[in-house]
Formats: sequence, structure tokens, C-alpha cells
Amino acid sequence: MLAITQLSAEKNLPRETVLEAVEAALVSAYKKNNFAPNQDILVRINPNTGGIKVWVQKTVVELPTDQRREITLDEALQLKADAQLGDTVEIEATPHNAGRIAAQTAKQVILQRLHEAEHSAIFEEFADKEGNIVTGMVRRIEPRQLFIDLGRTEAILPAAEQVHNERYRVGQRLKVCLLEVIQTNRGPRVLVSRSHPNLLRRLFELEVPEVLNGTVEIKSVAREAGYRSKVAVVARQEGIDPVGCCVGLRGIRIQNIVNELSGEKIDVIMWSPDRSVFITNALSPAHVVNVTVNEKEETATVVVPDNQLSLAIGKEGQNVRLAAKLISLRIDIKSASEAAAEAEALASVAEAEAVAEEELPGEAPVVEEPVLASSEAVETAEEIEEAPAPQAAAESEAPTPVSPEAQPSEEKAEIRFAEDIVVPTPVKLGAKPKKKKKKSAPGKVAAEDGIKIKKRRRVSQSPEDYEEDELLASTFRNEPVSPAARQDQSES
Repeated sequence: MLAITQLSAEKNLPRETVLEAVEAALVSAYKKNNFAPNQDILVRINPNTGGIKVWVQKTVVELPTDQRREITLDEALQLKADAQLGDTVEIEATPHNAGRIAAQTAKQVILQRLHEAEHSAIFEEFADKEGNIVTGMVRRIEPRQLFIDLGRTEAILPAAEQVHNERYRVGQRLKVCLLEVIQTNRGPRVLVSRSHPNLLRRLFELEVPEVLNGTVEIKSVAREAGYRSKVAVVARQEGIDPVGCCVGLRGIRIQNIVNELSGEKIDVIMWSPDRSVFITNALSPAHVVNVTVNEKEETATVVVPDNQLSLAIGKEGQNVRLAAKLISLRIDIKSASEAAAEAEALASVAEAEAVAEEELPGEAPVVEEPVLASSEAVETAEEIEEAPAPQAAAESEAPTPVSPEAQPSEEKAEIRFAEDIVVPTPVKLGAKPKKKKKKSAPGKVAAEDGIKIKKRRRVSQSPEDYEEDELLASTFRNEPVSPAARQDQSES
């Protein structure tokens, strides 16, 4: 009994549970050594003295066929006065001693039963705490998970439930939210989280007494773990400020929660049954001009001033995303100028549709006939027939087209340069000179487009003449002349 009491204290199990485990182990040991495997036996341990007694169960029959499992009615009446056919009678058959193998079997069975009892107790203990906060210590760190020591068992913190900007170390104490407890072959498997919204809800219950006793109710929570969260609260009693209760004097209550969540920003807003007011509060600190809610499509259109658009959207859309999670609606944010432009466009479209509806479809437009004044003469039918057709009259009245050559040119004269007018044609040596047109007399000045060019008479096209022409053309083009060319020019 001393050993049983010690086991119950070490395993944190009730004494009755340990006793049941030892009795089951002794049944296995006695069956293996002193009784047949098909016999039904019971082992009872006296909790006061520790004495062990073994009882064999037999069924009462008229003619027994198996003496180990059956007994006659006369023998049963000696053991039990009110025994009848079909009853079960217990007969004491305690052996004097058990062998070494039976003792080893009993030890293994005892350990196995104690493990099962311990796992069952752990599962029952943590199954009732799902969704609550538990405190543990980081036992070891692996690449994809952390093991948190909760005292009686180890909980697993997966990478998906960790906060990305938090750094954990062995021996660090953490408050985690218990997600679920799963019964497996190796015992209960406990999963915890640091990023679940229920963790923030339970922290408010720990720090704010009004939330714990129900005076202030947390309606909804939207959280992006490690960065920012929004909590909507409402008071259930008149005269209580729910936001002030959650923030505390000089922010002491909310500051404790922020410190526990490693500096995560928390916005506490007032909940309202009116969706428009609730959306306006959820988008704080941005100022909202107008809110339109579409209940069928579960959307909301919010108009904010132009200078408040970026504040309402937040960094990378974080503010509006959290507000949409808090309200469970899809939010479309527009600036005031954009909303005004869309309203004008819709108004113009509606006006055009109204004008189109006024005109009856299928009827030709009515053309009013011109009314002649009394002073005008009325043409007779013959005059109307003799009058030329309108198309012919128009053709007769149309002006006669003038050829482009005859039309005076209004464009300005194109400016031409000397190098475009006089361009010497290089002639290969030994080639026959081509027939040239009649040139003007030497010394005659030819004027073209206001540019006067003095032409020289060329008798033959020799290399020397070609160089002179080139020198003349370069002079008109204002190109630099080499010293050798200048010397030749001066000698000539």
C-alpha cells in the first residue's frame, strides 16, 4: 500500500485508479501461472491491509461440462444460499505464491495501465480548457514547431500559430491559447496558439474585470498577429464607458495586454447596432464623410476626404482590412472627388435615359413645313416644274475648280543654298566630255531665287578644272579650305 500511495502521488492520479491498475495486472499474472487462460478470475486488494484475494467466477448449471467454468446447483447452494440456475458464483482460489515470470508480467501491466490512466486524466483535464489561456515554458525549439511545457504534458506550438515578429528562447514563459486536444495512440496531443483572436479576448478578460463579469461585452475581434488588432466593445449597463474600462486609468490595462503581445497595437472601438455608425467607428482614426451599406450584396461604400484616403486605407490596406473583418462586410473606400465624379457621370447617364424614354419609339419625327409670309409671291405648279432640281442648282452654283497651276501660290518661296544650285559633277580621267548646253556669256550673272552666282567658262574638264570647281563650291558652303588649295588659287 505504501508503494501504491507513492505511485499515485508521482503520477498525480487518484489512489483508486492505481489500485485498479494493480488488480488488473495481478489478474494477468495469475492467469499466466496458476489458472487457465479461459477462466474468469477477479483480484481484490484490501485498501487497509493490502491483502490480496483471488476469486474464480463459475456459472450454475445442472450438468457441468467444464469444471473450471461451471458448477452444479448443489455446490452453489453451499456457497450461496439463494443461488439459482444461470447465476454466477464467486469461489476463492488464492494461490500461495507466483513465479518470477508472473511478477514481471504484472510489472509491465501495471506500468501500461498507469500510462493509460495518466493519458486519460490529461485528456480530461485539458479538453475542458479549449479556447482558454494556459501558461507554459518553452522546453525546446524545432524548425517547424515549439514544445511548451504545461506541467503534466507538453503542448505543441506550430509555425502557423506563431507570431512572425516574435523571437522565442528556451526557458521563456508564454501565455498561449489552447486550440484543441487530440487523443492519439501515444497519448493526448495538445495544440496551442499565439496568433489566435481568442488569445486577445482572454487577455481582456484577465485584465479587465468588467469584461470578465459581463458588464462590458466584446462583440468582435479582428487581429493581424504582431502588427495590429481591433476590438469592438459595448456596455450592458447604463452609465459605463466600455472603451474607458478596457483602456484603464492612463492606459494601464491596455498597456499590460500590449506588453504580453510583444508591442502589438490594439484599437478599442465602440460597437453600434447601426452598420453605418459601426463602420465609421471601425475606420478610425480616419474621418468618414458618407457610408452606404448594401445588405443584399453585403458590401459598404465609404466616402472619405481626399486627404484622409491613405489614412483610412492604412499601411498596405491594413486599416480597412481589419475593419472589414470586424464588421463582416466588404468595404469599398473612395475619395470625395472620385465619388463626386461618379455621381456626375451617373446623373448624365440618367438624364440621357430620361430623354430617350420621352421619345416614342417607332414614330418618325415630325417635320414642320415652312410658312410663307403674305408678302411673298406663291409659285405656280408650272414654275415649280420648270425650276431646276436642288442638286443641279447646287452644281451650277458651285464654283468652277481651278487647276493647281493656275492658283496663285500663297506659300513662301523655298530658301535654296548655293551648294544646292552649283554642284560640280566629278568626271573620271580619260572619259569623254559630255555635250553641254549653251552657257551664258562670260561675266554674265545668273539670278535664281535671289542668289547671284558668278559662273565661269570651262573649256575642258581637266583635273585642274575639277579642283577649281571644288574650291568654288566649298567657298559657297563656307567650308574650311586647305592651305595648299589657297596657294593654288593665288597662283592661278
